[in-house]
Amino acid sequence: MEKVKIGLIGCGTISDIYLQNLTHTFVNTEVYACSDLNQDKAREAAEKYGIPHTWTADEIIASEEIQIVVNLTTPQDHFQICRQALEGGKHVYVEKPLSLSPEQGSELVKLAAEKGLLLGGAPDTFLGAGLQTCRKLIDDGFIGEPLSATAFMVNHGHESWHPAPEFYYKKGGGPMYDMGPYYLTALVSLLGPAELVSGMTRTSFKQRTITSEPLFGQIIDVDVPTHIAGTIQFRSGAIASMITSFDVWSSTLPHIEIYGTLGTLLVPDPNTFGGPIRLRPAQGSEFMEIPAVHQYEENSRGIGISDMADCLIHGGTPRANGQITNHVLEIMHAFHSSADSRRYVELTTTCEQPQPLPYGLVKGHLR
Repeated sequence: MEKVKIGLIGCGTISDIYLQNLTHTFVNTEVYACSDLNQDKAREAAEKYGIPHTWTADEIIASEEIQIVVNLTTPQDHFQICRQALEGGKHVYVEKPLSLSPEQGSELVKLAAEKGLLLGGAPDTFLGAGLQTCRKLIDDGFIGEPLSATAFMVNHGHESWHPAPEFYYKKGGGPMYDMGPYYLTALVSLLGPAELVSGMTRTSFKQRTITSEPLFGQIIDVDVPTHIAGTIQFRSGAIASMITSFDVWSSTLPHIEIYGTLGTLLVPDPNTFGGPIRLRPAQGSEFMEIPAVHQYEENSRGIGISDMADCLIHGGTPRANGQITNHVLEIMHAFHSSADSRRYVELTTTCEQPQPLPYGLVKGHLR
């Protein structure tokens, strides 16, 4: 099996599951080098996962062996490192969001196209068994024509459990930029691209008190909206209502529901790869739980990178590609800009609905 060499930049908490899957699950990837500003972290990761090299980010980008740069740095550094890697001739996969602004995202998409390079990014949870099964149900007409949807991500923020929650209340943070990519990417994968967005926002608490360790008692100044609500109109005509919030103590709201002419589909948590999946036909008396019919129910972060590697080996367009990640970035930004301007926002980006994964995959393979 041909393997694509990967250089991973950013060995923070999220890197562990990526490295686990890229070194032990997917057969077409080889992590050749890793890097972190704290090189002790890089050396620990290299030892744990058998990575042969611990280089600086510049050395990874300059390497002739590396084909894909995986950028797992914090969002403030996404644009700079992605641009540097593309200019260095590397294909790039980046954690969400693609960049901090649609302008930066579009610049990366344009640069990748000019250089004939692949660009993609997280989340890749829509390639998991849960959302792929939902896609199959919609494509096969089980709910008829999708007419509308709801998407809700509500909790009371990160300060009660996260060891360093301050970022989530600064520029680039907030509930939409933190969790919106999962929900919006799921919606785009199920319904296709969006065209129009309206939004309202609120910053409910001007300060937050950290109750987690090691920063217990520290006060955070909140610089971003923490409750975002609005609507999305898709190119297909479907309309979705969405709320993302760090201001809700508890809720019984569902994650995502899709409403069609012939039934209703309850979509699982888009931050996971599995179920449950529930379907109620128009003439049904209750919801039925539908078993997943696809591979990858477990945490399979990195599947988007394996899909990119597969495209390098066999040709094709990655499903978690730059057009989709940039489109999702613009939708998130549009909620905020609509609220600021008190107007609808017509989106300037678009994408193709990603192709579904095939049936009958063997674990570790995508074809």
